[in-house]
Amino acid sequence: MDHVSIEIEDRVAVVTLDRPPVNALANQTFEEITQAMQQLSAGREASVVVLRAAPDSKLFCGGVDLQDSPRRHRPDGRPEDGAPQGDARDQVDPGRSPRDCFDAIYECGLPVIAEVHGKCIGAGVAVVASCDLVVASTDASFALTEINVGVLGGVRHAQRLCGVFLAKRMFLTGQFVSADEIYRRGGIEAVVERDRLHDTAMDLARSIAGKSPIAVRLAKESANRVESMSLYDGYRTEQDYTQRVKRHADSDEARLAFMQKRSPEFRWE
Repeated sequence: MDHVSIEIEDRVAVVTLDRPPVNALANQTFEEITQAMQQLSAGREASVVVLRAAPDSKLFCGGVDLQDSPRRHRPDGRPEDGAPQGDARDQVDPGRSPRDCFDAIYECGLPVIAEVHGKCIGAGVAVVASCDLVVASTDASFALTEINVGVLGGVRHAQRLCGVFLAKRMFLTGQFVSADEIYRRGGIEAVVERDRLHDTAMDLARSIAGKSPIAVRLAKESANRVESMSLYDGYRTEQDYTQRVKRHADSDEARLAFMQKRSPEFRWE
């Protein structure tokens, strides 16, 4: 992969977006993020993901690459004049690649923690809002600037991050909103100085990585499923997931380790 890298240590996968100068999201970038999330979902080496921009980047994400986007939206299915036609699905649905990317983060088998510094714009907001937890630096800010360049998109994801009213203000004005404002509305876990950002994200990730990897995966899946359910239906679904996790030996190991005041030894069984 050219725009995304994966490093795994102590069951924490760090996925780094590195596409200078502003980490703009081209079609290839969307596809590589999707590939990274699917690869980690299929493996057993990690239990949690930290998604970040390269540490030397000035910002987290500058949004969709405005040079690449017209190529993706060409009605003839060719990235440029004279080029061969690409995937037929993309020709009739040019939004498929970004949508697959956001869904891959949201549906990743592992919880995904967004580590945000600097500006986060447009589709970058959707990337962050698709994650399970968010930590940000004090210089982080978020904007849906699509309306400024003649397009729309991102408000539904922003609603998940900061609520319907602030998301609508962002959508209609294109103005930036500080990490502190989203923190006050419950969308960000912590806002810290830039030099503490990665350590904060990693501390949170390690607290998850120490749990049963099977239980963590089922917990995320159940939380996603109940997000749009009624209280009654949601809790009933959670009860089903409790029965699913109890079928695994790692569930017994977690209970015994807790009672015996020792560290658990999970075996993915």
